[in-house]
Amino acid sequence: MNALSSIKRQFTPSQINIYFSILCFFFPPVLGSVVSFVFNGGGLWSVLLIASRRRRFNIDPAMMALTVAFYAYCAANLAASIVNNAIVRDASHLIPLITFLFFPISYSTWSITQKTTLARIIVLCSMAACFTALLLAVFQQYWFGMRAEGGAGNAIVFAEVLCLAVMVCVAGALSGVERHRIALICAALGGTIAIIYSGTRIIWLALLIAGIAVLLINQHRVRGRNVVRLLLPVVAVGIVIAAFGFQTISGRLDFLRSDLSALGSHGDYNTSVGIRVALWRIGLKAFRETPLFGHGVGATQLLISQGFQNQFALSLGFNHFHNGFLTALVQAGILGAVALAAIFVVAARNAALVLRNSSDPIERFGATMIVVAVITYLCAGMTGILIGHDILDSVLMVFLVSGTYLASGRQAPLPQDQAFAPLVENQGLPPAAEKTLQPLAKEVLSPGMGDPTLPSANH
Repeated sequence: MNALSSIKRQFTPSQINIYFSILCFFFPPVLGSVVSFVFNGGGLWSVLLIASRRRRFNIDPAMMALTVAFYAYCAANLAASIVNNAIVRDASHLIPLITFLFFPISYSTWSITQKTTLARIIVLCSMAACFTALLLAVFQQYWFGMRAEGGAGNAIVFAEVLCLAVMVCVAGALSGVERHRIALICAALGGTIAIIYSGTRIIWLALLIAGIAVLLINQHRVRGRNVVRLLLPVVAVGIVIAAFGFQTISGRLDFLRSDLSALGSHGDYNTSVGIRVALWRIGLKAFRETPLFGHGVGATQLLISQGFQNQFALSLGFNHFHNGFLTALVQAGILGAVALAAIFVVAARNAALVLRNSSDPIERFGATMIVVAVITYLCAGMTGILIGHDILDSVLMVFLVSGTYLASGRQAPLPQDQAFAPLVENQGLPPAAEKTLQPLAKEVLSPGMGDPTLPSANH
């Protein structure tokens, strides 16, 4: 019976949420698409839990504003397919939008987790992901001689999700959410080196901009003596990055200059930069043809292949236009692009309100997560995919759900907790029950996972 009770305690709703959170923040750069199965599987399970009334639908204003934006984007894509009479053709492309429909559902189940516990899980799992990603990147770079792509199977996607993990480590070290600052700095350094090995130039820019944003958000913690303490690690990190990444950085910049020269001098579109410029021209032409509703999400590949053949005499094919908003304009028209922009505007506004009005470190950490996600996705979306990739869509949901909850949400009680709440409030727990529950709480919350804002039993 003791063994059975122990197993049951390891699979309580709160513990399951902890395991789920660990997978969502560790898997993206390490096992890639596995995070999509985890997040979407969790979303389906959450639907069942809410339908069976084992979870309460948690309605917070910030969450509802983002939900409206996500649902508007999904509706715009559906409307584009209806207007173009292409529901059958677009059906397989519309199914991935279900990930966005899970936003309020996942929020409602994720928000039963204690905020302090969730924040520490996010930081520690991001740290582990950075170290593991560095090992994968070094192995792929020096053993196979390839651009690092981790477990994502794509160098750009790998760099983008790893950039988020690096910034979480930096935010964790500066905000005071996690005490192991040296380990977090080392993890951020390792993740940065892995991003450099990916050769993804646009993420190098995103990493710089997001890093500056995190420093500005936490500037109140880097004053006086803390400036010197911060400056030394920054200089050391810079030296290490320069030593390990100089050859990769200089090589990729040389390729960029060569591509720009070939495009400008010879009109050569058969290069990395040239292909992107060609895609943007094809996309703009397609957008002008149907500006309001677009061509539908399933028409993209055909439009691109025909555009390359007709306009540039090239036999190439892609499933997006290497610009997130241009892709939305072509697929769902102005309505889709506006709805897509609204997602990031609403998310940024939610974060800005918290950063302006709150001094709570957990809330500010959640807002920082949102800011980092917005910056990284918008930068990457300028020359690549914004949304529409299974890993990127799932990771965006993970960051916006957890970030919004930490920043401006409230913890949702379980239905059974609500049922017992009046009894506990009016009568209190008998002394024997208190003695029984205190050790159980210590077991369920692993060491260091308790809420530091609550008084300890010794005080």
